[in-house]
Amino acid sequence: MNNTLIKDLPYDRDSAALLRRFAALPGLAFLDSGNGSGENVRYDILSALPDVSITLQDGKVSIHTENATEENLNDFAGDIFAAVDQALSRMAPAQPSLETLAALPFKGGAIGYFGYESVAEVGIYNWAIVVDHQQHHTTLFMLPNCSEATRLRILTTLASETVTPQPFVLRENFRANFSAASYKAAFDKVQDYIQAGDCYQVSLAQRFYARYDGDPLSAYLQLRQKIHSPFAAYMQRSNGALLSFSPERFISVVDGKVTTQPIKGTRPRAADSALDKALAEDLLNSSKDRAENLMIVDLLRNDLGTLCQTGSVKVEKLFELQSFSNVHHLVSTINGTLGDEHSALSLLRNCFPGGSITGAPKKRAMEIIEEVEPDGRKVYCGAVAYVSFDGRMDTNITIRTILCEAPDVFCWGGGGIVADSVWHQEYQECYDKINNIINSLR
Repeated sequence: MNNTLIKDLPYDRDSAALLRRFAALPGLAFLDSGNGSGENVRYDILSALPDVSITLQDGKVSIHTENATEENLNDFAGDIFAAVDQALSRMAPAQPSLETLAALPFKGGAIGYFGYESVAEVGIYNWAIVVDHQQHHTTLFMLPNCSEATRLRILTTLASETVTPQPFVLRENFRANFSAASYKAAFDKVQDYIQAGDCYQVSLAQRFYARYDGDPLSAYLQLRQKIHSPFAAYMQRSNGALLSFSPERFISVVDGKVTTQPIKGTRPRAADSALDKALAEDLLNSSKDRAENLMIVDLLRNDLGTLCQTGSVKVEKLFELQSFSNVHHLVSTINGTLGDEHSALSLLRNCFPGGSITGAPKKRAMEIIEEVEPDGRKVYCGAVAYVSFDGRMDTNITIRTILCEAPDVFCWGGGGIVADSVWHQEYQECYDKINNIINSLR
């Protein structure tokens, strides 16, 4: 019997009030289309109170339910993607429930993040609110497996006042883990490996660190007024939150069609319109940036080809200019068709982490990154994802991302190093990418 509850809610172009209303619920997850414009700006998705939480820490998968926690699960051997895949299969509702929600991109399922390193946190949700900015429509749904206690709490929260989070205050200015001199030394080491033929490109990143007081939600609400990113996200964690303002889609799967959209090539925006246009034209005409982008396109074609149908992987767009609040980017689009025998999460695992933030070839680039970067990347350059019970998936790459681990706050900026890169230009690019985040938090 299909007793899925579906309720229309008032539509609001800005989902900030919705986010504030549900801010006090545990396991809050908000996928944000950025309150901007563009082809990817359509859906906002919000949920909380996951029935199951699956975490990866230090190579160990743990599954947490309301009554118990299972750790060191030998069935998965640290494979968080397999653990989430199994949970989705086990908890999936009957087909009629999914058909009732056919118009929605997310029909219940997994929402969470997969870190670049051995860290991940994913919830399985049996309800959500989906805001469709094209149809100007907001839908609340609760699947049959959604417990009565959760249903009551959601409806009570909808009728309650919005939450006013405590102000977010930096206790100090952000500090980089590279000085200019130490960055140049790392850059030179990467160039040595490139010249020796170990690799063609390595993504070298700086980590920025400070201490904070207050509620990370305040910071997110403040930043999203200035930064309109199509793959933004806010996710509560046990000791803080993840705030992502990513412009980059990693992998989406819709009815078996696979899309990835790597970003490589960057120029800063300028307040003067003539200079801004000149910077965009310079990027479009840069042979260095086009070569850098093409290397990653080839890498991702190979990654998709591992599980996509033979001959289905095609480059749809190459070197497309996309402009964001602080930078211009070159973006390419690659499509494929997922093999019927494979799940979306299997494809994500095979392609993880994204080649645009590692380099090429990927394995050797990652080894070099571990050698030359002084600190781990944590969630940076991983992915925020949703995977619906019907197999639909969309993911970002967690660049332009802030990690709050009370009382510490981290963010990162990086760029791809190739043979003809210039160290001080690459050093400055790190700041170009995250200056609007850092400066807006001061």
